[in-house]
Amino acid sequence: MSLPRRYPVLFNPKARSQRGRRALEFLMDNAAGLALYATRSIEEAQELSAGFAEAGEPVVVAAGGDGTLNAVVKGLAGSQTALGVLPTGTMNVFARELGIPYDHLERAFEVILEGNVKEVDLFEANGTPFVQMAGFGFDAAVIEETTWESKKVLGPLAYLLSAVKVLGESPPKMVVETGDGRREEGAVVLAGNGSLYGGQIKLFHRADNQDSKLDVLIFKEAGYKLVRDSLRGLALGAIDFDQSTVSYIQAESLRVTADREVPLEVDGELVGRTNEVVFSDDKPEKLRVLAPREPIGTRFEEALKSMMAWTKNVVAPQD
Repeated sequence: MSLPRRYPVLFNPKARSQRGRRALEFLMDNAAGLALYATRSIEEAQELSAGFAEAGEPVVVAAGGDGTLNAVVKGLAGSQTALGVLPTGTMNVFARELGIPYDHLERAFEVILEGNVKEVDLFEANGTPFVQMAGFGFDAAVIEETTWESKKVLGPLAYLLSAVKVLGESPPKMVVETGDGRREEGAVVLAGNGSLYGGQIKLFHRADNQDSKLDVLIFKEAGYKLVRDSLRGLALGAIDFDQSTVSYIQAESLRVTADREVPLEVDGELVGRTNEVVFSDDKPEKLRVLAPREPIGTRFEEALKSMMAWTKNVVAPQD
């Protein structure tokens, strides 16, 4: 007797947040159709997903936040195995980008069961794959400075305190050279494969994760002007490039050289310190992701649409 296929699901069993506990309950409730793998580290999640891809597994599911997702993406890079996403983290940026319900695990699971595959670009920063964005300089330095203990105690405030400390440091000088010969200088570089940064902030407003291009923000200055331009971008939902010290370019590849070693992060995970980063799309294969054909709204958005439709029907003039 042949047994029905089960989706291998990689998850962090140590998640202690309320979302983490709900996610574990959901996985247990649906265990009949899942093969659960409790990973002990990011490295193990990457190794397991790479092993599944090598064995020809058609789908591997990442149940977690952006850290778990990034580890599974690294393992699947260059393979034909599709990534399924059960977003259980705090921000779930990649899920938001693809229109996967990030506040409703049942509906996110339905997307996996539907089996619609979307192929997205997979770029690398010094050989480390990323699907959403990478940062060289300030934002990576904030991640480096923020400890797990401070996040546990202070929550998002921990990042703000780290940012204040990093802003007091002397910024690096960077040179950006694109593959087609353009040259820019700056103090901070953000490279986006998708449009979103940190959740719902659409910093990379021309980004398309299927166009084989990175959208690159080059902050010319740090300190006060970086804060001013960033806060203005947060308030407006996008940076006003005519009223800021930020350049926006698109490139298939680029090299960034700094005058000293500075932190590098990909998809919110710290890679380490370096004085040079090469951003490229060296693998011809796209990342295969199970995603809805059309973005699915949050529960609040769906409720609002239903209310508006009901209101329209109620107040519509009668023939």
